[in-house]
Amino acid sequence: MSDSAFEKRSDAIRSPAACETDWAAALTAHDRWLRTIVFARLRGREGVEDVMQEIALAAVKQAAPLHDRAKLGPWLYGLAVRQCLMYRRKCGRARRLRDSYAQAVPTAARETGAADPLEWLVAKERQQGVRRALQRLPRRDAEILLLKYSENWNYHQIARHLGLSHSAVETRLHRARRKLREELAAWQTTEDRR
Repeated sequence: MSDSAFEKRSDAIRSPAACETDWAAALTAHDRWLRTIVFARLRGREGVEDVMQEIALAAVKQAAPLHDRAKLGPWLYGLAVRQCLMYRRKCGRARRLRDSYAQAVPTAARETGAADPLEWLVAKERQQGVRRALQRLPRRDAEILLLKYSENWNYHQIARHLGLSHSAVETRLHRARRKLREELAAWQTTEDRR
């Protein structure tokens, strides 16, 4: 092969116009058998349209045009297999999320009396707000609040375990509650601005 013939051939290979693929026509020509592959991989009709759209999108987005049009079928087959796997993975994640929600709702419903997902979400946000407010408190105040409300200790138990007097526990709890209310009010104000 002469140098000029080699240069023309390599220019034709590099030329975008020579390698452009009419994806609309190619996908239309391969649509039926691709749908069959997707149907078989997904084991049903559900999701076939979604996967076909993802295949079309991935084919159009691909940066490197195909140099050998005879390899278009195998390339589309590989793309269909990958898109089916990604779709099934996405469905699996969604199913696990639904299952974890279904397990969490009865627990949350018992704790907050909220069987409604919106009420459950609001209760979760409140819990996060209280956690953030507790993190902003001085450690001694957070400790005494947690002992009182999460361990259900009375003033005498707290005083005995921390080595404080009964009146010191009352004072610290009063101050800790006030600081917690201030933090919660500040958090609520910040949330309302959003």
